[in-house]
Amino acid sequence: MLKNLTFNRARGYHSQMRTLLRRSAIAAGMIALLFLAVARVSAQPAPQPHRLPDGKPDLSGIWQALNTANWDLEEHASRAGLVALGAIGAEPGGPGVVEGGEIPYLPAAKVQKKTNFANRLTADPEIKCYLPGVPRAAYMPYPFQIFHSAKAIFFAYEYAGAVRNVFLDNPGPAPADSWMGQSVGHWEGDTLVVDVTGLDERTWFDRSGDFHSDALHVVERYTPLGPDILSYEATIEDPKVFSRPWKIKMPLYRHVEKDARLMEFKCVEFAEDLMYGQFTKKGGK
Repeated sequence: MLKNLTFNRARGYHSQMRTLLRRSAIAAGMIALLFLAVARVSAQPAPQPHRLPDGKPDLSGIWQALNTANWDLEEHASRAGLVALGAIGAEPGGPGVVEGGEIPYLPAAKVQKKTNFANRLTADPEIKCYLPGVPRAAYMPYPFQIFHSAKAIFFAYEYAGAVRNVFLDNPGPAPADSWMGQSVGHWEGDTLVVDVTGLDERTWFDRSGDFHSDALHVVERYTPLGPDILSYEATIEDPKVFSRPWKIKMPLYRHVEKDARLMEFKCVEFAEDLMYGQFTKKGGK
């Protein structure tokens, strides 16, 4: 009887071992298949951008940033808005898009930025429907369209009907400052580099009061990461306001809906009551 008990235990042990080995083999096979699938995906070529006949990336399309940079370029928590509109008027938080995390203001300029923030409900140029300038036009919560051919590049923005032409032949210094500045572009490989000067000092970078002077110089870089994503970078230089040049970076996404288009947002009439209401009969009562 003891012999049979020992035999049965041995047989049970070997059975358990066979089951364990079988399960281990199945698990090893599944892991091998998973690694093979990952290797196949990794071996596939990255999606390529659409290209023009001359080989340059075709940037044509309707693009939009999906972040909170227009509220604040730096990292920021959600906060109540300045108007009593509950959650509708609250300002969303965001991780920030400034390389290094902080805008390098000179001491006096940092004080001015805090003043701008305190007065942002009435001082922000966006509220008054002024044109947004560069780089702010790229990350406002509205889409914009790029028209691109081998001979011309043109940007049209939904907000306030803003537009700008990117010169591919340098016309020389900007003849005067303007809201959208003068843009001169060239290619570095697949990256469109746009040098922007002659920008009006009254524009802000965001709704938090980040600002610049008439010495602002912006260099933008548009690099395709595939057919429907652009990497957008802007290097900002203004020795009157900042202690050194600094950079922002974010993705821009192409609208792929079949009916994608810019809608009308001519916001002048939305700002009339805010700016001139005190001069109307209603405001004078």
